[in-house]
Amino acid sequence: MSKGTVLVTGVSGYIGHHCAAELLLQGYSVRGTVRSLSKRDAVVSGVRKVTEKADSIEFFEADLLSDSGWEAALSGCDYVLHVASPFIMGEPSDPDDLIKPAVQGTERVLKFAKNAGVKRVVLTSSTVAISSDKEGGVAGPNDWANPDNVGSYAKSKILAERAAWDFMKKSVADGGMELVVVNPGGVMGPTLTGTLTGTSVSMINDMIQGKMPMIPDIAVGMVDVRDVAVVHVNAIAATEAAGQRFVLASSDAIPMVHIAQLLKSNGYSQVSTRKAPNFILRFMALFNKDVKGMVSFLGRKVGHDNSKTKKILNWKPTPIETSIVDME
Repeated sequence: MSKGTVLVTGVSGYIGHHCAAELLLQGYSVRGTVRSLSKRDAVVSGVRKVTEKADSIEFFEADLLSDSGWEAALSGCDYVLHVASPFIMGEPSDPDDLIKPAVQGTERVLKFAKNAGVKRVVLTSSTVAISSDKEGGVAGPNDWANPDNVGSYAKSKILAERAAWDFMKKSVADGGMELVVVNPGGVMGPTLTGTLTGTSVSMINDMIQGKMPMIPDIAVGMVDVRDVAVVHVNAIAATEAAGQRFVLASSDAIPMVHIAQLLKSNGYSQVSTRKAPNFILRFMALFNKDVKGMVSFLGRKVGHDNSKTKKILNWKPTPIETSIVDME
């Protein structure tokens, strides 16, 4: 007997298809939204690597910037994992390319979820909404980054999460629907659909292919993608989680050069382990949008307080070494 029906938005994405697999493993019925139904076969094939129940996933076509399809997708759903959100490594020509889908999409999903009688929404935010403007120290679930001090991607995550909490305060005052927010750090580990393009590990893909001759002086809290899925699913049923946000990242920031060394030691011979001087990257940022997107993170090393996530959502962190070795 199913524990309930869960809609995973952006089910074709890196985190989305892992969430679908974990939901099926834990006994839920799964629906997923995609921008095009042509992505169905790739998702089913990927999830089938984890569970034979992959063929039971129902697919609905829906876009974050349109009302079309959301009513049908959410009709009869008990829960929502709102994973879908645009992501690019660099700075876009127009920040609204990231901000509008993130903010309006979140508001749209919450509105249709409320109308459909959904019990709980678990929103995927990011540690950038917590710590992306901090230079050091330890950031926790009560911290917020200032959207005026960060790049477009971080700003999109901050404003989208703020919009979610504002929606709950204004539109769900009767307590009829609950919100839980999960804030992952840099997500590592295997992809079920066989591609790393467009995900938070695209930098790792470039490193593996030898496209990054030097490694930027960046250190971030990291988490295994399978842990992200487990924590999202655990957040559905954890009574104490309602109305809270949860940091899902390693306690210590992990330098990218350490990841490069791990890749190198595991047979990826094209990976460079040379650290790039910050002044060179700052100069390159004047001409390269991808480099510009990472400049604000150079030289920063912020830790994260994840104790509440471990306690309430039963997170048992996978070692980052395992995440890297298992990466496909």
